[in-house]
Amino acid sequence: MIESRILVTIITGFLGSGKTTLLNHILTAPHGHRVAVLINEFGDVDIDGSLVVSADRDLMELNNGCICCSMNDGLIVALERLLARGVAFDFLVVETTGIADPVPVVATFMRPEFARRMRVDSILSVADAEHFALERFEDPATRNQIRYADVVLLNKCDLVDAARLDAVESLIRDGNAGARILRTERSRVALPLILGIGGSQSLEIGDGQALLEHGHRHAFRSVTFSSDAPLDPERLQGVLEALPEGVFRAKGFLDLAGVEPMYVFHLVGRRFTLEEAVDAERCTRLVFIGTEFDREPLLSQLRGCEVRGS
Repeated sequence: MIESRILVTIITGFLGSGKTTLLNHILTAPHGHRVAVLINEFGDVDIDGSLVVSADRDLMELNNGCICCSMNDGLIVALERLLARGVAFDFLVVETTGIADPVPVVATFMRPEFARRMRVDSILSVADAEHFALERFEDPATRNQIRYADVVLLNKCDLVDAARLDAVESLIRDGNAGARILRTERSRVALPLILGIGGSQSLEIGDGQALLEHGHRHAFRSVTFSSDAPLDPERLQGVLEALPEGVFRAKGFLDLAGVEPMYVFHLVGRRFTLEEAVDAERCTRLVFIGTEFDREPLLSQLRGCEVRGS
């Protein structure tokens, strides 16, 4: 029997592993498929303006037939909005947050209003080869990112040696012996290896329903810092180099004193990058994510980086 429902790929993976980079690759690669992507943070997707046909607050259409839709109002609302447009597409790709459990996401597609039109084809987990560590997967939600994956992209392979790659693969096998592991750099992967692959479907309906009904509390916390004053680059670097061990991920926009452009900031582990931001509002907005770190000392240190007029 020919599958008439839309095939859904759920992308999961720990903070900073490369999920959004993968989504950008899916949206812009010359694959010839009509793909819809649901993403938590619409602005993180870096699409060449020449590809954009139209865009509004929640949805972006590309001239290659792809659609990118934000989930600012939640997954169910985004799915209803997408289906209501009546646009046919071959695949739906859903990105979860870095600390999310993929099980309740799968359960959403078991709801009658979606199950008639969509089917979860596979769960894809992106793992950071440089920073992968089992202690970050002690939380049940993040442990499920590996446990239920049909495919694991072992990403950022260019940043580590062969011995490290072998060691991380072994750790992943301990958590999920049946997953297919693909080694990648910058989340580059041939799309037939991840879309429409007919995954193992190992996730039982009861798992998803139980988590939807009872919910789940995770151990992660986030701290947001905003400032209308530019930050001193040297003082900020000192704060970043001395971040608490519990901070795994940070991202946002930086307004640096004495520097003309605004910057997009990403931190994973102790590695951080700056990329020039286009048309960003002149202010600093940062979010730090992790476990077991104190909010107020970090905010105080960041406020100490502000450069204000006398």
